Amino acid sequence: MKIPRILLLFATLALLCQAAESPRSVDVAQSRLKIHVYKTGVFSAFGHNHEIEAPIESGEVRESGDLSVALRVDARKLKVVDREDAKSRPKVQETMKGPQVLDSTQFPEIRFESEKIEATGSNHWTVRGKLSLHGQNHPIRFDVSLLDKVYRGTATIKQTDFGITPVTVGGGSVKVKDEIKIDFTIRLKAQ
Repeated sequence: MKIPRILLLFATLALLCQAAESPRSVDVAQSRLKIHVYKTGVFSAFGHNHEIEAPIESGEVRESGDLSVALRVDARKLKVVDREDAKSRPKVQETMKGPQVLDSTQFPEIRFESEKIEATGSNHWTVRGKLSLHGQNHPIRFDVSLLDKVYRGTATIKQTDFGITPVTVGGGSVKVKDEIKIDFTIRLKAQ
């Protein structure tokens, strides 16, 4: 039995439309999340800002139809990469992953799932969604741009919104700011 060409054409178009709307996986080897933690306080000159790498475990982006993004990070794999004070890095790492901050043993997963993505220009979007961190879910909003096949953006969150008390040293004379900045570059796997 010979299949009419028109049916083959419709079947091919249906497959192409489905492929265009299906999510693409994040290329975790080519994508980066960097967390910036800043100091404050009377004697903040004696403290250090911290830079943390957060490797992305998995993620997907839907670039057409109902736009969406979902990312997952393993909190146990966050790594302090400060250049300021290599000697204190292991202690900062231990504090960050421990019960005083992330409690990564009890809360090993950090997740983001978009709820609404709005175009704000050519290759620019505003993304709204839920961030799950330290056992709590809260809405966040950030802007994203696409340049050379890489999505880039910055989000700012408050630790206290997620039940984390910023670290203090010396009776509060040096402390970590409540607000932290997250920079990201996301590259997708080839289709």
